[in-house]
Amino acid sequence: MSLCGSIEKGRGIGMLYINDLTKNYGSFTAVNHLSLHIPEGDLFGFVGPNGAGKTTTIRIVCGLLRASGGSVRIGGTSAAVGSKVMKRMIGYVPDFFGVYDNLKVREYMDMYGSMYGMDSRDIAKLTDDLLELVNLSDKKEEYVDTLSRGMKQRLCVARALLHNPKLLILDEPSSGLDPRARVEMKELLKNLHSMGKTIVISSHILSELSEMCNSIGIMNRGQLITAGRIEDIMQQISGGKRMHIQVASGMESAVRSLKEQPGIRIESVRENEIIMLFNGADEEISALIGLMIQNQVVLTGFYREEGSLESLFMQLTGGGAQ
Repeated sequence: MSLCGSIEKGRGIGMLYINDLTKNYGSFTAVNHLSLHIPEGDLFGFVGPNGAGKTTTIRIVCGLLRASGGSVRIGGTSAAVGSKVMKRMIGYVPDFFGVYDNLKVREYMDMYGSMYGMDSRDIAKLTDDLLELVNLSDKKEEYVDTLSRGMKQRLCVARALLHNPKLLILDEPSSGLDPRARVEMKELLKNLHSMGKTIVISSHILSELSEMCNSIGIMNRGQLITAGRIEDIMQQISGGKRMHIQVASGMESAVRSLKEQPGIRIESVRENEIIMLFNGADEEISALIGLMIQNQVVLTGFYREEGSLESLFMQLTGGGAQ
């Protein structure tokens, strides 16, 4: 069995549907009627301040906590949350690895494979493939408790993939890792995403989420504030893409040309620079530049501001990340 065959590609398979999910602890509501759809093949980042409810949501999805109301569905299954059917569809990587004294890496993988009723020969082959994927092939006969934290986290990812789940969920996978280990974890998750796995990551390292994820969900006080593609959310919040145009000559003509175009809002005009908001696609931006050149405008520079996930997070929550 090859590595690509070992990890089933998730195109058209792995989808997470959370509908009206609620979790109450007495009079306190930790998760407040949360509804979320994560398409198959997404690498989704789940962020929020301390106590926002994202870890509670993850634990409910993984069957580790009972919800007060609502439903969770993966793909087309209607199985109950926490059932054996649902658990087989999820690979879960917690933020704390746990203690495994006197277990070698190979034995650790054997133990989890047997929990899923897997054949010993399949476990052995998949273990080789997955340890290669997470760059731990040379640690197969090492004791788990002698591994570094970064190695343990990568081993936990390999274990979570052993039964070929539809959905991989990681709760703070980079917590406590050194910079090199964080880079290795980020590259591993990007690699899994490229292979078609649907992945949900809860993390407080927002810069890493912005580099990895193609969509995010931001929670605050138990409620989902927003969810979707990062670029779409940032554009909705800012009202458009902020563009900077440097002009050497023909400023009046440049301003006049821009004002005549739909979907453009000029924020400021400086001596040699125009700052504007524009919702157009890249092709429209190119056409806009061509129009100004035709109108005898001499341009010396043109760039689009890249908004940060950190600024978006602070704007929406007014608090710190978990």
